[in-house]
Amino acid sequence: MNKTEQHKKAMIEALEKSLGVVTSACRIVGIGRTTHYSWIESDPEYKQTVEDISGIALDFAETQLHKQIKEGNTAATIFFLKTQGKKRGYIERQEHIFEGDAVIKWNEVKQYDKKQD
Repeated sequence: MNKTEQHKKAMIEALEKSLGVVTSACRIVGIGRTTHYSWIESDPEYKQTVEDISGIALDFAETQLHKQIKEGNTAATIFFLKTQGKKRGYIERQEHIFEGDAVIKWNEVKQYDKKQD
């Protein structure tokens, strides 16, 4: 195994330990971020392994979010509903999808109440 292959293997192990945080993994291995990204561009097997690690990290984060929801964390519950409950109406903004040409006009009216002393 040549030096590059040894570094790639070490980088994969470091990415697993850091849950996919590239900067931390690069520091552990002693390589630059640009080296890591050039390996992703040039080595499909390395790229796939890195993507798999990212998926594992996302699974871990989702597990932690679900734990917080079970523990009654209101902020975690709201975050989950805003990101996963859109089809059920848990949104803060309106989304409109138009197909074809559309002309959109609107008038915005702001009303402020004056404080009376």
